[in-house]
Amino acid sequence: MAISRLIHIGFGNIVNVEKIIAIVSPDSAPVRRMVSQAKNDGRTIDATQGRRTRSVIVMENDRIVLSALLPETIRGRALTGKDPEESGIEEES
Repeated sequence: MAISRLIHIGFGNIVNVEKIIAIVSPDSAPVRRMVSQAKNDGRTIDATQGRRTRSVIVMENDRIVLSALLPETIRGRALTGKDPEESGIEEES
């Protein structure tokens, strides 16, 4: 059984890297519609801890994860596979 790679997406929340389809900015109208529809269907996971949504993570299982970290920060963590403490990347607040 293979070990899943997990990354920190802010405020103690973690996702499986192998299940990520896309990491996008929430600013465009199509992404806002996608998030709104997912909220109506109960498919969203809000990992922002009440902060502004800065990235939308589209998962393989048709779930949408909202994060307060920038897409570039999450991408960097996914590519390096390091914890934020190890990589020196600060969390956005």
